[in-house]
Amino acid sequence: MPLRIPARLGTTAALVALLGSTVACTSTGGGDDDEVTTVTIGTLRGQPHFYAPFLYGDHATGDIDYEVVTLDTAPALNDALLSGTVDMAVGSITATVAGAAQGREVKVVAAASDGGSGFVASEGIDDITDLEGRPVGYLESSSQYVVLQLLLEDAGMTTDDVDLVSLSAPDFFNAFSTGQVDAFLAPEIGVSLALGAGGTELASPYETEIGRVNIGLLASQDFIDEHPDAVQEVVDTHAATTDYMVDHQDEWLPELVEQYGGDEDVFATALENFWLRSDLSPTYEEQIANLAAQMERLGMIEEAPAIDDVVDTSFASRDEPEDA
Repeated sequence: MPLRIPARLGTTAALVALLGSTVACTSTGGGDDDEVTTVTIGTLRGQPHFYAPFLYGDHATGDIDYEVVTLDTAPALNDALLSGTVDMAVGSITATVAGAAQGREVKVVAAASDGGSGFVASEGIDDITDLEGRPVGYLESSSQYVVLQLLLEDAGMTTDDVDLVSLSAPDFFNAFSTGQVDAFLAPEIGVSLALGAGGTELASPYETEIGRVNIGLLASQDFIDEHPDAVQEVVDTHAATTDYMVDHQDEWLPELVEQYGGDEDVFATALENFWLRSDLSPTYEEQIANLAAQMERLGMIEEAPAIDDVVDTSFASRDEPEDA
């Protein structure tokens, strides 16, 4: 059974308070060859594409034990990595690109999940141009926000032509169902909830230069430098766990529902919109570079970082997945 987390932590400060003065990664001595016995993994709760760390212990490829800590936002995960309060994390590639543009040394060491996005509109909105002047929900520092801007451009519009409403990931369905927004481009599971409540897909979010890039397995450069063998073992465990999740959804999905609550059918529908993976193929790396270039062009960052400042290809498979 997955590790039960007693409560969600809202900020990195709360995480520090929980862990006290201990170091997240436990080892037996000093230097690069330390035997790491425990690795702390950060993730977000309530979303199936962030669930893999809860299963690492069941599919570990070595002797490392895993502790899972949940945070509220993707930027908080990156903050926790840099502070050392978590060792590695399943988190946002977009937030990692934004951090790298500011000199923050967090790297993508493996993919975790593609997709998980949707562009949903209320009845009567049949074209992106119908959104002019209407409230549209978006998630800051996300691949979905990049895609929203690209799709608006394709329709001859900009974000100035709509009334942008910033929302957190759990709030999209409520904002949509209560009429606070007429449309949104956001992550699951709000997409599946909205579609089930009468919303319609306005456009595919996967037909832009960044493809389906979304979530990766992350580590700080300090942790990579100090514990490369541990990073390799975590990446191998992540790959084994991802393979299991793809083939045995009927086994782990009920556990997720038991832990988080919610409707299992909604989670199952959401999972049809995900592509779990663990590689770092050349095509995937190119899509991350495209994401960085678009973030620069759209003014989300001042300058796109070099791809080597975002991705470390030393650990994960470089093979191209068949369905990528």
